[in-house]
Formats: sequence, C-alpha cells, structure tokens
Amino acid sequence: MHRYRSHTCAQLRKSEVGQAVRLSGWVHRVRDHGGLLFIDLRDHYGITQIVADPDSPAFKVAETVRGEWVIRVDGEVKARAPETVNKTMATGEIELYASEIEVLSAAKELPLPVFGEPDYPEDIRLKYRFLDLRRDTLHRNIVARTKIIAEMRKRMGEVGFTEFSTPILTASSPEGARDFLVPSRIHPGTFYALPQAPQQYKQLIMVSGFDRYFQIAPCFRDEDPRADRLPGEFYQLDLEMSFVEQDDVLGTMEPVLRGVFEAFADGKPVTQEFPRIPYDVAIRKYGSDKPDLRNPIEMQNVSEHFRGSGFKVFAGILANDPKAEVWAVPAKTGGSRAFCDRMNSWAQGEGQPGLGYIFWRHEELPDEAHSDMSHPLRQLADRQIVDDWHASKNAGEAEPVIWPSATTYLGGAGPIAKNIGVDRTEAIRQQLGLGEGDAAFFVAGNPEKFYKFAGAARTRAGEELNLVDRERFALCWIVDFPFFEWNEDEKKIDFAHNPFSMPQGGIDALTGAEPLGIKAFQYDMVCNGFEIASGGIRNHLPETMVKAFEMVGLDRATVEERFGGLYRAFQYGAPPHGGMAAGVDRIVMLLVGATNLREVTMFPMNQQAYDLLMSAPSPATPTQLRELSLRVVADKKPA
Repeated sequence: MHRYRSHTCAQLRKSEVGQAVRLSGWVHRVRDHGGLLFIDLRDHYGITQIVADPDSPAFKVAETVRGEWVIRVDGEVKARAPETVNKTMATGEIELYASEIEVLSAAKELPLPVFGEPDYPEDIRLKYRFLDLRRDTLHRNIVARTKIIAEMRKRMGEVGFTEFSTPILTASSPEGARDFLVPSRIHPGTFYALPQAPQQYKQLIMVSGFDRYFQIAPCFRDEDPRADRLPGEFYQLDLEMSFVEQDDVLGTMEPVLRGVFEAFADGKPVTQEFPRIPYDVAIRKYGSDKPDLRNPIEMQNVSEHFRGSGFKVFAGILANDPKAEVWAVPAKTGGSRAFCDRMNSWAQGEGQPGLGYIFWRHEELPDEAHSDMSHPLRQLADRQIVDDWHASKNAGEAEPVIWPSATTYLGGAGPIAKNIGVDRTEAIRQQLGLGEGDAAFFVAGNPEKFYKFAGAARTRAGEELNLVDRERFALCWIVDFPFFEWNEDEKKIDFAHNPFSMPQGGIDALTGAEPLGIKAFQYDMVCNGFEIASGGIRNHLPETMVKAFEMVGLDRATVEERFGGLYRAFQYGAPPHGGMAAGVDRIVMLLVGATNLREVTMFPMNQQAYDLLMSAPSPATPTQLRELSLRVVADKKPA
C-alpha cells in the first residue's frame, strides 16, 4: 500500500465496504459522541468520516488530534446505518473505522477558523492565506477558476486560435495606467516595464504572419485601489485576429464566451444573442457604458414635458442652457411617498440637491368633476377608461356592454405633478408606460455632467425595488465608443479608449471631422453591470497612427521613439487586424457568485497593494541598490 493513501477523501463508496484502505488529509473537525470519536478528514477532493472506537488501537492517538492536524488513517470501510447516511456528502453512505492513525504534522492554535464560512477580518485572512484557502468556498472558487481557464483554452482552440506567450519584461506603453518599472542592472539608469497588456506584441504577431493568437496573459498596472480590479496584477484572455472587421471579432468571440458562461452557469439562463448597444445609447438609457441589463429600467428624455412648465426649476434650466435636458428614471412599483422620500435622501447623500419625483395613484374625482364634463380631471378619467378598454381589447378580453362612469382617475402626486399640471403629468406617464403604484424620478441639466448620477439612481431604484433578475447572466456588446475625449485637467483632447484602435472613417475622419465627434472601432462586452472584455479593430496604417497621436500632442518623432517596434512593423505590410481581451478574474467572479475579486484569486494583495503573506513590497538591500545603480530618496517630512 502507498505510504500515505490508497484513496482520496472523496473516492470511497459502498462498493468499497469491507476493504482495508489508507487515507491522508487534514482534520476538518472532531466530534465526541459518547465515547466514539468522529473525525471529518479532508483533502483537496472531499471529506470522509473517520470513526475511532475506544477498543481500536487508533483511539489513543485520535483523542489527541485537533483541527487542521495532518494525519494518516488506516482502517476498514463500513456502510453507515440508513438513518445516518449524509446525502450532502459524496462519501455520505460509508465511514472508515480507524485501526491506525499516524500524526504527520501537528498544527498550532489557528489564527482564523477553517471550518465553516465565518466573516473574518481581511488582513488576517490575507496574512494567513494558506489557511484561508483551505476553506471550502474559497477552495472551490480556485478550482473553478482553473476549470474556467481550461474551458477558455479548449474553446479558443476549437475556433482556430493558437496560444503564444509574449514577454514579461518589455517597454513602457500607454495603456491608461502607470507602469511597474524594473531597473536594469546591465544597462544602468534604464528600466524595463511589466506589460499593462500584450497590446503591441499581439499586433506584431499579426504583422509577423500568424493569423489567430491568444494567451492567458498576466497584466500589471500600478493603479490606485479600485473596487472592480485587483491591485498590481490581473489576468486576461488576450487575443488577436488578422484580416477581420468588427463583426468578425464579435461573431467569433460571442459563442466562445457564451459557451464558457453556459458551462459554469449552474443552470442560470445566459443571453443567447448579445444585443449591440451604441455607446451613446447606453449612456442615455442606462447612464453607464457597462449597464446591468438584468435591471429593466430604461431612462428617457422627457424635456418637452417640462419646457415652459410651471415647475420653474426645470423650466429655467432648459431655457438657459441649450445643452440641458430632463431625464426620467421610471420605477415600476415604486409609487409610494416613503420610497420616493428614501430615494430623495439617497440623492442628497450623493451630494445632489435632491431627486424630483412623481408617483401615480387612484384618486376620487372631486364633486365638481362628476357633473362638469369639461373639467380636466373628468376628461383625464374618461381618457383613461378608453385607454383601459383598448388595452383589454388588445389582450383579448370581452368588450364591455355598458361604458362605466368615471368616479376615479389615475393621477400624479408630489410637488412636480402639482406644478406641471394634469396634462403634462399624464403625458409623462404615457411616455414612460407607467401605471398605478409606479413612480418616476427626474434629473435635469447638461447630460454630460449628470448621466453618471442618473445611472446610479437607476441602479439604486432597481435594487431597492427588487426589479433586478439576479438569476441570469445578461450579456451585451457596447460599440461605437468615442475615439477622443476632452481632458479637462490638461485642457486638450485625449484618447478615450485604446490609442491603437482604428477611427471610423480612417485618416479622413482625423483630418476632416470634429475630433470629439469621431467614433472608433472599439467595443466592450458587458455582463451584469461589469465590463468583462474590451477590444477594437487596430490602426494598422502608419500615417493614420501618426495622425491620431499628433492630435493628442505627440509628434512623429515621439511616436517613432515610443512605439518604434510597432511603427516600423507597419512600414512592411501589416494586415488589417483586431482583437480583444476578456478579464479572467471578473468572469470567474461572476460565475462563482463571488462579490470580491480576492475571492477568486489565490494570493492577492490587499486594497493598499501590499502582500501581507510575503511582506511585499519590501526595501531593497544596499547591495541590491548598488548593483542597480539606484539610490532611494526618502520623502521629505513636512516641517
């Protein structure tokens, strides 16, 4: 028999009853049931219940073992009594009666529990990550990550991609974040950079004549902490294709990533045909370029209902600013004053003056409206009866024999409704498709300044009202991104997305169009409110490349110096090409249902970009600094 085990802790079944076997693993927990000791023995694969009888020679050792000790157990497999079968365990029909137990490694008192899933301070968990990784959920997440990556590789191979590795030590590249620099010992005073992405290399691979490249690429960005990205490093499914247009890339990768999601969705529905939403439309409908489509709320422009209205705040904003608009955030089932007041308080907590609202409810017609057919409320009530009749007829219901007499009307409540009047309030309700018990919230001003807040209000309302369908994966493409954006700090235009993308219209657009109106062949894949992939068709023409960089302030000489390899390559026959990169960490996080990227990464840093387990970063020794021709200059302390 093998020195440590004949089976894993997940293998034994009723078919092995009567066999003498050997297991090794960690003591998950120990239970004393009236003299009998039960030990749950755990390894990478699962758990088996060990029984130590007082008459067994193993009992004396069993009494000494504690949680997370590593032991070897010899014994006989026995069937559990029917009433003790554990159907939640793969090995739940058997138990191993121990004849011998050997302690392979004892464990000190644990700084954090491994059994169960307690909410424990993150810094302790990261410092003792080797213990944290023994927890069932985290262990399963890491195994799932490996399987998801393997599925990606398999599917990429099936559609004709070949995996190539690109260098880790490279040159600095403008990918939107700071580089991690690595000093060169052989070339004093010079530095390598860790790749923010293999962008230039994968384009060079296309120029070199390879057709479909991919790799699971490590990427390094010296960024300030962000909630949606791990500090320091992350992994992406990086890919590039030659002789393709945008539709080719999207058409190739959509089934690949849809298939990955379906393989690990645990039965949850996955979008079959990804909608393609232009960037401008996404901003206006959802207030975000990474919308969560599980939230059914879509914002609408309702400016015309407020222009010249009695609600002087919005009417004045529209009159004084030609760029101003009023957007509505419709909220079905949100039609109570209590909820509207909560949303208004939330907006004030976000630094806004408030959040205007209307909510709709049935009201009794006033006495004068019963007899006065020209009364605006009577006319509203009669119109609503007709609308309800048309709606019921369209639904296939029987026509009424007698028209009912209106005694109530569906009216808007709240200060805005009172100020704009019955007709405008009803027009807003009709446009938004709302009914009794629904509400709408309003934001006014220049959309460029308020769209993010409007999008946050949409998200807040959807979550508060439980409108979000959390049991599915809703994927889409966001396309037609702006090529340039205005950099307010430096008072100049800058690249809005990827500087290596092709502008729609090519060099003609760069020379003849208004820069901030130029669109790019760039696209993102979004799932449940997370950007999970980003890419573009590349600018493979040297003169177009130079012109694009000149427009953000880099002259030809700088382009040739900073991107010399790519620029030179484009002089010698570059194929049209494009690609994308999908975030492995985010995809795994979504598929396993985690809420934090550190829950799907084996050895992450904390939010301050510090590795508590390995104590990194750490100071270099004087010898190391001398070899690198470096000197550390201490920060000056304030006087």
